[in-house]
Amino acid sequence: MSFVRFAVRRVAEMAATLLVASFVVFGAMYLAPGSPASFLLAGRSASPEALASINAQYHLDDPFLVRYFRWLGDVLQGDFGRSITYRTDVSSLLADRLPVSLLLIAMALVVVVAVGLLLGRIAAVRGGATDSAILVTTTFAVGTPSFVAAVLLQGLFAVNLGWFPSSGAGDGLADMLWHLTLPAIALALYLIGMLARVTRSAMLEALDSEHVTVARSRGVPERQVIRRHVFRNSLGTVLTTGGLIVSTLLVCTILVETAFSIGGIGQLLELSTTTKDFPTVQAISLIIVALFMAVNLVVDLLLPLVDPRVTLGSRKAAA
Repeated sequence: MSFVRFAVRRVAEMAATLLVASFVVFGAMYLAPGSPASFLLAGRSASPEALASINAQYHLDDPFLVRYFRWLGDVLQGDFGRSITYRTDVSSLLADRLPVSLLLIAMALVVVVAVGLLLGRIAAVRGGATDSAILVTTTFAVGTPSFVAAVLLQGLFAVNLGWFPSSGAGDGLADMLWHLTLPAIALALYLIGMLARVTRSAMLEALDSEHVTVARSRGVPERQVIRRHVFRNSLGTVLTTGGLIVSTLLVCTILVETAFSIGGIGQLLELSTTTKDFPTVQAISLIIVALFMAVNLVVDLLLPLVDPRVTLGSRKAAA
């Protein structure tokens, strides 16, 4: 029951935080210079009647709080408004573009977890020259921004070698996986280095613990020691880092999608920000915030199950 109460409390906290975030997301766009009306007019002069019609259509003359609560009520019903740039419902735009972004993030996450955990484990267990080589490699990876990695991979494997498409998301699952391979690697490169280093540090700390020494003194095979006592005890730290990794993927996908012209919500957010498409920017920003909070909620709920030393509501091991 304590776990259930903790889960309910965390969900309630998430809902309250999301409400505050919605207010910030809605209000932030109105602090930026310019207005939707000026974009719609595209620099042309307009009669007072035409300007009044635009303001009435988008409720720009209503008080701020009235606009906010009207928008919030519509969002709770799944209506994010109408895009100023594309002249269509924002919900339709998101339905078309969100699956591509989620697939890209999922592919990048698989690469990060598979390669990052493997490199970190090898570095911690083997040590010596292997450890040094992995540290140098991960240092290079951590120092390479996603956008730079995207340009380098695109130039080498798409333009010069022609092994992968240089842009677009493809049609059909197999074609999409092929098109998103380079973007997923570009998105994952920095995070592979980070996860590998975290895994290495956590496993080295576990290797120095007393229970590992006791297990070895009892003649437990080294592979069993690494699997049961070292790697397993480092999963709590790795899982906490995993929450940060997913959150970073949500943000960095904007740069990678733009570089590869993928057409997901990341590129849509960049274009909508440039054109002052308020409804679209607000919807995507709110979705990113909600996903970020959901990831942290999942980490908080899973951490006590993965690491018994962690108490509910805390990401640190209990004393």
